[in-house]
Amino acid sequence: MGLGDEVSFLPLGTEPGDPAVYSIGAVERMVGVPAATLRNWEERYKLIRPERSGGGHRLYTRTEVEQIRFLAGHVESGVHAAEAHLLLADRLAAGTAVASDERREVTLLVLLAERDPFAAEFAEFFLRTEGYQVALVFDAGEAERVIEEEAPQLVVVEWLLGGGAGRELCRGVKDGGVASCLVVSSLDARDEALAAGADAFLRKPLEPLRFVSTVRDLLGRSAYLAAPAAVA
Repeated sequence: MGLGDEVSFLPLGTEPGDPAVYSIGAVERMVGVPAATLRNWEERYKLIRPERSGGGHRLYTRTEVEQIRFLAGHVESGVHAAEAHLLLADRLAAGTAVASDERREVTLLVLLAERDPFAAEFAEFFLRTEGYQVALVFDAGEAERVIEEEAPQLVVVEWLLGGGAGRELCRGVKDGGVASCLVVSSLDARDEALAAGADAFLRKPLEPLRFVSTVRDLLGRSAYLAAPAAVA
């Protein structure tokens, strides 16, 4: 099947207009640093200063999450937080990449709640290529059934699912015991999605590698965010 106008993916290797953003709660789970510590580091050292949404929510980029992972690793090894920030500042000044080794795990279930069959087919393909199990649904009612009966680790929600049901599904995901929720949309619905409880947002059309990386981040299986450190 060719890439038509209705397919919400860009070809491999292209860059989407908007990168993924992560809520502070998602970063806390992904990296193992408490939200209170993240806020303290931001206020005290002023090195990692995420953008704010219109509602005042912190919006972390993938690069900022990698930097926090770098700090957490050094703090866990016994380095004082101030010294860890100086090390990060030196890395940034030198233009040195901050990343850790890749570790993959492929037995997790992702619920994909889409409204566009073409976009759903492509999203499912890339998720299964990474080894994830995928449950694909096209309405909120079926999504709620899957959440209750199969307990997915991640729900990917199209914001416009069912003419607005995506918003309510996003709000109900955490009540159903799902660890993470990723909202995708062709609309600029970032702030609304995060306010409704989403852990991350991606703007369509999606770039496959970025989509998969975001999923792996939220599931704790990222090439950049493996082995999160616990920081008191």
